[in-house]
Amino acid sequence: MSALPEETGDERVDAIVAGLGRLAGLPVSEHVAVFDEAFAGLEATLAAVDDQ
Repeated sequence: MSALPEETGDERVDAIVAGLGRLAGLPVSEHVAVFDEAFAGLEATLAAVDDQ
């Protein structure tokens, strides 16, 4: 896996990206759940920007 960016400039996105660091310690069969969680978080963050 490539290195994750240190910061994106948005604390909410940074927290979501940092959560992807859990992948290294999980079996591949559990990766989809982590990606789904990250996707949902990013989607909610984008929706919140649209609401502003």
